[in-house]
Amino acid sequence: MISIEEMADQFKLLGDKTRLKIVAILNQHDMCVCHLVELLQTTQPNISQHLRKLKDAGFVKEERRGQWIYYSLHVSDQPFIQEALKCLPDIDEEIQQKLQTMKCE
Repeated sequence: MISIEEMADQFKLLGDKTRLKIVAILNQHDMCVCHLVELLQTTQPNISQHLRKLKDAGFVKEERRGQWIYYSLHVSDQPFIQEALKCLPDIDEEIQQKLQTMKCE
């Protein structure tokens, strides 16, 4: 069972707007850093820092696919996070359209 302190730390981590957007996107699609950079209009170091924090907390996992590393959401062992994710809005249509045409370079 998770403690209140641990739960509070995890919710604090998700309290950052960029990390919450990353989680919302990863909730629907596995993604490489270059795609997240383009979708969120920020820098690669910024996205990497947020992903590291999410990975350290056990929210995301990484998988190498060729020369690229893809990130996916990994909260199956955290039912309270799964419930919170149900409240997130779907990623908007503009992002969906961008995802169709993006390729790692």
